[in-house]
Amino acid sequence: MQAIVKALQQSPMDTSAEVVAVIANREDAAGLRWAQQQGLVTAVVPHRAYNSREAFDQALGDCIASFAPDYVLLAGFMRILTPGFVQRFRGQIINIHPSLLPAFPGLHTHQQAIQTGVQWHGCTVHVVTPLLDNGPIIAQGVVPVIDGDTPADLAQRVLTVEHAMYGKVAGWLAQGKVKIDEDDKVRVVGVPVRAFYADGSQVNDK
Repeated sequence: MQAIVKALQQSPMDTSAEVVAVIANREDAAGLRWAQQQGLVTAVVPHRAYNSREAFDQALGDCIASFAPDYVLLAGFMRILTPGFVQRFRGQIINIHPSLLPAFPGLHTHQQAIQTGVQWHGCTVHVVTPLLDNGPIIAQGVVPVIDGDTPADLAQRVLTVEHAMYGKVAGWLAQGKVKIDEDDKVRVVGVPVRAFYADGSQVNDK
Protein backbone atom coordinates (compact mmCIF):
# COMPACT_ATOMS: atom_id res chain seq x y z
CA MET A 1 0.00 0.00 0.00
CA GLN A 2 2.80 2.40 0.86
CA ALA A 3 4.53 1.64 -2.44
CA ILE A 4 1.35 2.38 -4.36
CA VAL A 5 0.72 5.68 -2.56
CA LYS A 6 4.31 6.81 -3.03
CA ALA A 7 4.32 5.87 -6.71
CA LEU A 8 1.17 7.87 -7.38
CA GLN A 9 2.50 10.86 -5.46
CA GLN A 10 5.91 10.89 -7.13
CA SER A 11 5.22 9.93 -10.72
CA PRO A 12 4.16 12.54 -13.27
CA MET A 13 0.66 11.72 -14.42
CA ASP A 14 -1.22 12.69 -17.56
CA THR A 15 -4.34 12.26 -15.46
CA SER A 16 -4.45 13.24 -11.79
CA ALA A 17 -4.59 10.29 -9.42
CA GLU A 18 -5.90 10.34 -5.88
CA VAL A 19 -5.96 7.67 -3.20
CA VAL A 20 -9.42 8.35 -1.82
CA ALA A 21 -9.22 5.94 1.13
CA VAL A 22 -7.26 3.16 2.80
CA ILE A 23 -9.58 0.50 4.21
CA ALA A 24 -8.68 -2.45 6.43
CA ASN A 25 -10.53 -5.24 8.20
CA ARG A 26 -8.29 -4.99 11.27
CA GLU A 27 -7.91 -1.95 13.49
CA ASP A 28 -4.29 -2.84 14.23
CA ALA A 29 -3.24 -2.98 10.56
CA ALA A 30 0.12 -1.21 10.40
CA GLY A 31 -0.76 0.49 7.14
CA LEU A 32 -3.62 2.43 8.72
CA ARG A 33 -1.34 4.44 10.99
CA TRP A 34 1.04 5.22 8.11
CA ALA A 35 -1.86 6.27 5.90
CA GLN A 36 -3.20 8.59 8.59
CA GLN A 37 0.25 10.15 8.94
CA GLN A 38 0.13 10.92 5.22
CA GLY A 39 -3.20 12.66 5.62
CA LEU A 40 -5.15 9.92 3.87
CA VAL A 41 -8.70 9.01 4.79
CA THR A 42 -8.89 5.62 6.53
CA ALA A 43 -11.69 3.28 7.52
CA VAL A 44 -12.03 -0.06 9.30
CA VAL A 45 -14.64 -2.72 8.56
CA PRO A 46 -13.93 -5.45 11.16
CA HIS A 47 -14.80 -8.85 9.72
CA ARG A 48 -15.35 -10.35 13.18
CA ALA A 49 -18.37 -8.08 13.61
CA TYR A 50 -20.27 -10.02 10.95
CA ASN A 51 -21.62 -13.56 11.13
CA SER A 52 -20.96 -14.49 7.50
CA ARG A 53 -18.59 -13.71 4.65
CA GLU A 54 -21.51 -12.36 2.65
CA ALA A 55 -22.52 -9.93 5.41
CA PHE A 56 -18.96 -8.70 5.81
CA ASP A 57 -18.48 -8.28 2.07
CA GLN A 58 -21.75 -6.32 1.86
CA ALA A 59 -20.54 -3.94 4.57
CA LEU A 60 -17.08 -3.70 3.02
CA GLY A 61 -18.60 -3.01 -0.37
CA ASP A 62 -20.83 -0.30 1.04
CA CYS A 63 -17.82 1.34 2.67
CA ILE A 64 -15.84 1.22 -0.57
CA ALA A 65 -18.76 2.49 -2.64
CA SER A 66 -19.11 5.52 -0.36
CA PHE A 67 -15.78 6.77 -1.72
CA ALA A 68 -16.78 6.16 -5.37
CA PRO A 69 -13.37 4.83 -6.47
CA ASP A 70 -12.44 3.97 -10.03
CA TYR A 71 -10.36 1.02 -8.80
CA VAL A 72 -9.98 -1.07 -5.66
CA LEU A 73 -6.35 -2.15 -5.17
CA LEU A 74 -5.84 -5.04 -2.78
CA ALA A 75 -2.57 -4.89 -0.84
CA GLY A 76 -2.02 -7.45 1.89
CA PHE A 77 -5.75 -8.18 2.15
CA MET A 78 -5.81 -11.88 3.05
CA ARG A 79 -9.53 -12.66 2.88
CA ILE A 80 -11.19 -14.44 -0.03
CA LEU A 81 -13.84 -12.20 -1.54
CA THR A 82 -17.29 -13.58 -2.30
CA PRO A 83 -18.53 -13.77 -5.91
CA GLY A 84 -21.17 -11.16 -5.10
CA PHE A 85 -18.54 -8.67 -3.97
CA VAL A 86 -16.39 -9.28 -7.04
CA GLN A 87 -19.40 -8.88 -9.31
CA ARG A 88 -20.34 -5.62 -7.59
CA PHE A 89 -16.96 -4.12 -8.52
CA ARG A 90 -16.45 -6.11 -11.69
CA GLY A 91 -13.31 -5.08 -13.56
CA GLN A 92 -12.32 -2.64 -10.81
CA ILE A 93 -10.59 -4.91 -8.28
CA ILE A 94 -6.85 -5.37 -8.75
CA ASN A 95 -4.66 -7.77 -6.79
CA ILE A 96 -1.01 -8.81 -6.66
CA HIS A 97 -0.18 -12.49 -6.17
CA PRO A 98 3.31 -13.78 -5.24
CA SER A 99 3.79 -16.19 -8.14
CA LEU A 100 3.85 -16.25 -11.91
CA LEU A 101 0.20 -17.12 -12.41
CA PRO A 102 -1.26 -19.48 -13.42
CA ALA A 103 1.51 -21.30 -11.51
CA PHE A 104 1.10 -21.68 -7.74
CA PRO A 105 -2.27 -20.12 -6.92
CA GLY A 106 -3.30 -19.96 -3.28
CA LEU A 107 -0.98 -19.89 -0.28
CA HIS A 108 2.67 -20.84 0.37
CA THR A 109 3.76 -19.93 -3.15
CA HIS A 110 7.45 -19.52 -2.31
CA GLN A 111 7.60 -22.94 -0.67
CA GLN A 112 5.83 -24.43 -3.69
CA ALA A 113 8.36 -22.85 -6.06
CA ILE A 114 11.31 -24.25 -4.10
CA GLN A 115 9.80 -27.72 -3.79
CA THR A 116 8.90 -27.86 -7.47
CA GLY A 117 12.41 -26.87 -8.52
CA VAL A 118 11.46 -24.03 -10.86
CA GLN A 119 14.29 -21.70 -11.80
CA TRP A 120 12.13 -18.60 -12.14
CA HIS A 121 9.55 -17.32 -9.68
CA GLY A 122 7.88 -13.95 -9.31
CA CYS A 123 4.62 -12.07 -8.94
CA THR A 124 1.56 -11.16 -10.95
CA VAL A 125 -0.74 -8.14 -10.91
CA HIS A 126 -4.14 -9.17 -12.19
CA VAL A 127 -7.79 -8.21 -12.34
CA VAL A 128 -9.78 -10.09 -9.70
CA THR A 129 -12.49 -12.51 -10.82
CA PRO A 130 -14.68 -14.88 -8.77
CA LEU A 131 -12.16 -17.66 -9.41
CA LEU A 132 -9.32 -17.41 -6.88
CA ASP A 133 -6.01 -16.06 -8.23
CA ASN A 134 -7.38 -15.94 -11.72
CA GLY A 135 -8.32 -13.12 -14.05
CA PRO A 136 -6.69 -11.02 -16.77
CA ILE A 137 -2.97 -10.50 -16.16
CA ILE A 138 -1.80 -6.88 -16.19
CA ALA A 139 1.91 -7.33 -15.42
CA GLN A 140 4.42 -9.88 -14.15
CA GLY A 141 7.84 -9.70 -12.51
CA VAL A 142 10.46 -12.44 -12.36
CA VAL A 143 13.22 -13.37 -9.92
CA PRO A 144 15.66 -16.30 -10.00
CA VAL A 145 15.36 -19.18 -7.57
CA ILE A 146 18.81 -19.73 -6.06
CA ASP A 147 20.14 -22.98 -4.59
CA GLY A 148 19.72 -22.90 -0.83
CA ASP A 149 16.86 -20.39 -0.91
CA THR A 150 14.39 -20.52 1.95
CA PRO A 151 10.81 -19.35 1.44
CA ALA A 152 11.76 -16.19 3.37
CA ASP A 153 14.72 -15.54 1.05
CA LEU A 154 12.53 -15.91 -1.99
CA ALA A 155 9.73 -13.82 -0.52
CA GLN A 156 12.11 -10.93 0.12
CA ARG A 157 13.44 -11.09 -3.43
CA VAL A 158 9.92 -11.08 -4.85
CA LEU A 159 8.90 -8.17 -2.60
CA THR A 160 11.36 -5.85 -4.37
CA VAL A 161 9.62 -6.53 -7.67
CA GLU A 162 6.15 -6.33 -6.12
CA HIS A 163 6.69 -2.81 -4.79
CA ALA A 164 8.05 -1.45 -8.06
CA MET A 165 5.58 -3.22 -10.33
CA TYR A 166 2.38 -2.56 -8.39
CA GLY A 167 3.21 1.13 -8.19
CA LYS A 168 3.79 1.23 -11.93
CA VAL A 169 0.51 -0.56 -12.62
CA ALA A 170 -1.32 1.92 -10.37
CA GLY A 171 0.03 4.68 -12.59
CA TRP A 172 -1.21 2.93 -15.73
CA LEU A 173 -4.65 2.57 -14.17
CA ALA A 174 -4.72 6.22 -13.14
CA GLN A 175 -3.83 7.26 -16.67
CA GLY A 176 -6.60 5.12 -18.16
CA LYS A 177 -4.11 3.01 -20.11
CA VAL A 178 -5.31 -0.43 -19.00
CA LYS A 179 -7.83 -1.98 -21.38
CA ILE A 180 -9.41 -5.45 -21.26
CA ASP A 181 -10.28 -6.94 -24.63
CA GLU A 182 -13.30 -9.12 -25.36
CA ASP A 183 -11.16 -12.25 -24.93
CA ASP A 184 -10.17 -11.10 -21.40
CA LYS A 185 -6.64 -10.21 -22.47
CA VAL A 186 -5.14 -7.03 -21.04
CA ARG A 187 -3.67 -4.33 -23.23
CA VAL A 188 -1.85 -1.32 -21.80
CA VAL A 189 -1.78 1.60 -24.22
CA GLY A 190 1.79 2.52 -25.14
CA VAL A 191 3.29 -0.33 -23.08
CA PRO A 192 4.02 -3.34 -25.32
CA VAL A 193 6.00 -5.22 -22.63
CA ARG A 194 4.54 -5.43 -19.13
CA ALA A 195 7.32 -7.46 -17.49
CA PHE A 196 9.74 -6.53 -14.71
CA TYR A 197 13.19 -7.73 -13.66
CA ALA A 198 14.29 -8.80 -10.19
CA ASP A 199 15.59 -5.31 -9.36
CA GLY A 200 12.19 -3.82 -10.10
CA SER A 201 13.15 -2.29 -13.44
CA GLN A 202 10.80 -2.69 -16.38
CA VAL A 203 11.81 -4.87 -19.32
CA ASN A 204 12.55 -2.72 -22.37
CA ASP A 205 10.74 -3.91 -25.49
CA LYS A 206 13.66 -2.66 -27.60
